[in-house]
Amino acid sequence: MKNFLRTTFLIIFLIGFQYNSNAAEKVEYLKTDWSFKGLFGKFDRASLQRGYQVYTEVCSSCHSMKYLSYRNLAEKGGPEFTEEQAKAIAASFEVKDGPNADGDMFTRPGKLSDKFVMPYENIKAAQAANGGAYPPDMSVLVKARGGGVDYIYSLLQGYEDPPAGVTLDDGVYYNKFMYGNKIKMANQLSDGLVEYSDGTNASVEQMSKDVTTFLMWAAEPHLESRHKMGFKAIVYLIILTILVYFSMKRIWSRIETEV
Repeated sequence: MKNFLRTTFLIIFLIGFQYNSNAAEKVEYLKTDWSFKGLFGKFDRASLQRGYQVYTEVCSSCHSMKYLSYRNLAEKGGPEFTEEQAKAIAASFEVKDGPNADGDMFTRPGKLSDKFVMPYENIKAAQAANGGAYPPDMSVLVKARGGGVDYIYSLLQGYEDPPAGVTLDDGVYYNKFMYGNKIKMANQLSDGLVEYSDGTNASVEQMSKDVTTFLMWAAEPHLESRHKMGFKAIVYLIILTILVYFSMKRIWSRIETEV
């Protein structure tokens, strides 16, 4: 019995110690208003389109989005480019295809059915081009990182000079929101880096928000329909609860109360 109590106490102590350690290490992420949060949340179409522009012009040279096709850009619930715009976007990329009748591979303009073009041929090529680090695929990156959109949004704005006493290896940068504060990706954003077609000021904060919104849609393309379904389910349950209440009240009213 003594051994059992001692073991139980030790387990509780270790769990509490780990919890306190994690709490101490927790960083307060930057906050912003996300249009897609909450029961009635919806994606900001303009932000999604700007986010795609930031991904294409800044992120796509290293990060893939292998689960997205160009036709997704025109689908309801997403950036909702027109079909002609989505076709033009797809056609602006060269896609490797084949073999042809001669058994050779060839390149052609992209089509709506094509997946987003990969920046590297394979993982080894990606690592060789990035000093041994592999740039993660961004298709579901928001879901794969603790903190979700707040983490990604903060990380993009978290670059700063390392504090005194912190040394960094070559090719490593300090980011106050990165796990361990060390990251191999250099700061990619600067004010005015892209020229938004809708005239929005391309500040670092704005670009961070837009590309994070785009990444959220990529990871949750059916978020809006899920929100609508959830709202309908809540309304249905409320109505059902009211009907059950009055039905039970009517049934019990027929039973005489014993005196």
